[in-house]
Amino acid sequence: MPPPDTMYCSQQIAIPTELPDILKQYTKAAIRTQPKDVLQWSAAYFSALSKGEPFPVKERVEMYTATQRTDSGLTPGLLKVLHQQLSHEQTCSREELQKKWKGLCLPMMQLETIMSLGNFSSEVHWMHFLALGCSSLGGTITSALKFACELLTEEEEGSAAWIRFDTFASLYTYLAGLDGEVPPDHISGYLDNLRMQAALQGGMVKPSDFVHLENVDMSSPATVTSEGPSQCAAVAEAT
Repeated sequence: MPPPDTMYCSQQIAIPTELPDILKQYTKAAIRTQPKDVLQWSAAYFSALSKGEPFPVKERVEMYTATQRTDSGLTPGLLKVLHQQLSHEQTCSREELQKKWKGLCLPMMQLETIMSLGNFSSEVHWMHFLALGCSSLGGTITSALKFACELLTEEEEGSAAWIRFDTFASLYTYLAGLDGEVPPDHISGYLDNLRMQAALQGGMVKPSDFVHLENVDMSSPATVTSEGPSQCAAVAEAT
């Protein structure tokens, strides 16, 4: 005959004092991030919690853009999470990037496409990876740089997305160089013009400073492969 079920009273059950708040914060984070694989994301969340690392958590719920094929690809919010997790050094290891990418439930094929286009090896130059991530979101150099400003700015949401000119110039030079179709004199001429504008603004630039410039063509795809299609199109194929 099986033993009777053991009965406990509330006084016998000790609930850790920190548990309710941990579960509350976890639930709010899951709702904001909307992970495709809750268990996989949860493992990354609690791993970060135990190690005191930045969480794989978006700042707010995102509405997916019409250009995304599925709801599982890279978004501005997820790219910003990766930046918070991996930008503390100039480079990060390929292994660590893969781990953080997987923790956000992003498709590995998309990561490998970006890694291949950037010709990254075991060490990944983070700002170069960020630039390619922005180009996969935007599709042109101009829109990629707008995304970069929005991700890197320290201004409050809704304010002008100011970033340092030096940072902007580095990102633009990298993307234009990968494009292969922007003449070097256009690159230098464009940056010279924007540098003069930045000098009047404390060395800072914002999207409205460059999206309306007409003297240099920035409408070409951000990066092209040896076969011709844009890098952004290649990344879109992987999502």
